[in-house]
Amino acid sequence: MGKIDKAIELIEDIMNDRGVPRNVKSSLEASIKSIKTENESDGVKISTLISVLDESSNDTNISLYARTKIWDVVSKLEELSKN
Repeated sequence: MGKIDKAIELIEDIMNDRGVPRNVKSSLEASIKSIKTENESDGVKISTLISVLDESSNDTNISLYARTKIWDVVSKLEELSKN
């Protein structure tokens, strides 16, 4: 499994969580679609996902559990980008 596939799997895990607001899910879905079509390097794609997740974690409607889950995925994505 490649870095991008692993990143998408982590993002989809967040999207399937009932505690995540619809607007956050839609922005995550849009970011997945964009990284699947872009011709950028894996590092740039992962950085884009990290940026979207960071912005999503600041949403006022998100639960504490979902915010913590997003931060966990961000740390895993940062680890992927370093490898």
